Amino acid sequence: MLEVTDLQVRYQGIEALKGVSFRVPLGKIVTLIGANGAGKSSLLRTISGLVRCQEGRVSFRGEDITNLAAHQVAQRGIRLVPEGRKVFANLTVLENLKMGAYHRLRDGLFYKDLEWVFFIFPRLKERGKQKAGTLSGGEQQMLAVGRAMMGAPRLLMMDEPSLGLAPQLVEEVFRIIRKIHQKGATILLIEQNAWGALETADYGYVLETGQLVLEGLGGELLQDDRVRQAYLGEN
Repeated sequence: MLEVTDLQVRYQGIEALKGVSFRVPLGKIVTLIGANGAGKSSLLRTISGLVRCQEGRVSFRGEDITNLAAHQVAQRGIRLVPEGRKVFANLTVLENLKMGAYHRLRDGLFYKDLEWVFFIFPRLKERGKQKAGTLSGGEQQMLAVGRAMMGAPRLLMMDEPSLGLAPQLVEEVFRIIRKIHQKGATILLIEQNAWGALETADYGYVLETGQLVLEGLGGELLQDDRVRQAYLGEN
């Protein structure tokens, strides 16, 4: 579904990505793990059209989408759950969800998708008229995911969805990711929580200082000594 080939990104004098190539097959969960500054967010921002690449190619469903504008990428069915949630604090929960579906409010499936989001996140239904800025961190993360789902994504990209959450909420985030995937979603997951990401994903990549250094099935990478030492805190 998504194919990235030899992607190179430089901005503000920094070489953020150095020839990155990977694939996200239809219907799979693929994760990229790595430390802060590895280039994970730069990769998602480039795919999303928020950052331009200098070299390389991004292909989605057979179409070259390299350096398309962000709204053009979104129109093709790629949705991003950004790091730090970035909900519209002064809008209500329901208004935030409508913003995620701004291009399909007259679509007959809008209310069906809204009910699906409320089924996954019953807390959002309870908080429908509440301002997003008054929600807890965990509730805002639910809202950020729900907003992206309202766009009926063909590919859902998630940037550090567990960041800053309490341990019990982290487990809930990965449970929700699996639930969304069971409905047929294709997911590209960027995470610092290596254990949760690799346990959830079908396939994984390890990104270090802008380069992919390891790849394999999620379960295989969990058993890799280098991954266990660098990202799972084992000696």
